[in-house]
Amino acid sequence: MTAEHLFRRYFLPLYPPEVRGDLAKARTIDANPAGNPKILEQLDAIAATFVKVAPQALGRDDLELDYSDASVHRLARALDRETRDALITEVENLGEVPPIVHLVTHGAVYVGACVVRNHGGTWKVRSPLWESLIELDSRAGTGDLAVFQWWLKALGDEEIDDNRLADRYRQNVEVPRASPEELPVIADPDRKLPRLKKVRYDTLFKYIKAHIPELRDLGEHFPSPERLEEMAFDYLDFTLLGGGRMLLMHGPADRGVHLFWLDASGFAASAYYPADAFPGPVVRHEGDKLRVHVCMLGAPRVHEMLWWGPATT
Repeated sequence: MTAEHLFRRYFLPLYPPEVRGDLAKARTIDANPAGNPKILEQLDAIAATFVKVAPQALGRDDLELDYSDASVHRLARALDRETRDALITEVENLGEVPPIVHLVTHGAVYVGACVVRNHGGTWKVRSPLWESLIELDSRAGTGDLAVFQWWLKALGDEEIDDNRLADRYRQNVEVPRASPEELPVIADPDRKLPRLKKVRYDTLFKYIKAHIPELRDLGEHFPSPERLEEMAFDYLDFTLLGGGRMLLMHGPADRGVHLFWLDASGFAASAYYPADAFPGPVVRHEGDKLRVHVCMLGAPRVHEMLWWGPATT
């Protein structure tokens, strides 16, 4: 069940014919040009409905949907393959839709409401309402967040096992809106950190203990020992960023370069960029920006992000 198949099978038939005829254009048209507050109230009501029905629909009575950033991460963890498949049921009567349609259309509005409430996002209303975007200003720039698309991708077979709804929320909202200068300092930014040439979980643990003992925990979401071995790193380099407030681990692995950001609490974010094996990647820190220079299919490429983690605008 790919994201594309999910959309075309269960959602696209609900769109008006004129929208189905040119979906790309419809997604650019302001459905509330007069700024009617009643439409914004409808969005609030949809989000409130999701808060009431989602715990039962997902079989998670303890799912706390309080509009916080943390609630989006709790929600994302509840969207596993078994739950998705259980929500895709055959309908018997004309006009009925399977439960997954209600969950996704209302859930997209709920996540959007979290951005609006917590980070000053602004609704850009589209028709149907679940296609609405959220405009977000941040230190990474201004961008439009297509939250409905996040849901579809996260529920497709390509991503269903990877908790990608939470990843997108972190990369598009939490990271660019963060205040990293408020993070506690881990270590002196001028500390020299040698390269780790043999990358295994045990050697990494010993390295941290020897060179960055202030970092007491890699964090719950740092790759497992098995996953770290699968990545097959050639080596790992270490860079203290933001006046020593974050540690960046980075190095070439199988068919690309991986980067891990850690703060005093452990794992904070990660990124992966495909790359040729030679020449190796180069990471440069300049002001608020981090630039990763790689070569892909013989051509040089530069990936730019905020120093405290990958963000999308």
